[in-house]
Amino acid sequence: MRLAQKVALVTGASQGIGLACAQRLAREGARVMLADVRPEGQAAAEMIGAAARFTCADVSQKSDVDALVAATLSAYGQIDILINNAGVTHAADFLDLAEEDFDRVLRINLKSMFLCSQAVAREMVKRQSGCIINMSSVNAELAIPNQVPYVISKGGVNQLTRVAAVALAQHGIRVNAIGPGTILTELAKKAVLGSPEARHTILSRTPLGRCGEPEEVAAIAAFLASEDASYITGQTLYADGGRMALNYTVPVKD
Repeated sequence: MRLAQKVALVTGASQGIGLACAQRLAREGARVMLADVRPEGQAAAEMIGAAARFTCADVSQKSDVDALVAATLSAYGQIDILINNAGVTHAADFLDLAEEDFDRVLRINLKSMFLCSQAVAREMVKRQSGCIINMSSVNAELAIPNQVPYVISKGGVNQLTRVAAVALAQHGIRVNAIGPGTILTELAKKAVLGSPEARHTILSRTPLGRCGEPEEVAAIAAFLASEDASYITGQTLYADGGRMALNYTVPVKD
């Protein structure tokens, strides 16, 4: 197991990509602290088993982040891996977007990653090693006109990844990001795949002709967290079925 003796902290871990990452890291031998604002994270941790625990936390709040890090250290004594996965979306026309919705998305999607990375890195520095993985998106590079704060936040995640990687390299801490395309989470099924027309649109811009699975993103996270990726830092790895390489739509079979 590639992550034996390692301790991982995963935010936004009660469902979707976060839960898949927590499950995969546990299978790779890591002990895992799941964090989420949703209390359903407790059942998720119990499903994983003895290698997992849960702490309810709003990672956009520094006090909650500090308590989360303290709880993880109390439970496991160290933090070797951080996966910043917590995130939300908000759809609104550019001209109608409310300031409070802009601030909320940026606070959860971007500020939380800074707060968690800073707090965890302070502990990683003591051991002169560690790995931070930020969940970005193809929308860090591609714009969706009615997803203004989400797109902006993910662009910021890529820059946070780069600057943190450079700043923390001297301490043996690697920082990378994963940029998923359309992944079959419950959120995606409801928000972007809710009709045959929406499904057709998604697949027409995906050369592999299918959506991704949360487990496929989790496999990348496990790789980046392992020594197999020991010389990789400051990078965003896109798991998008070829979408970002495509400058036209392709015909799909209904």
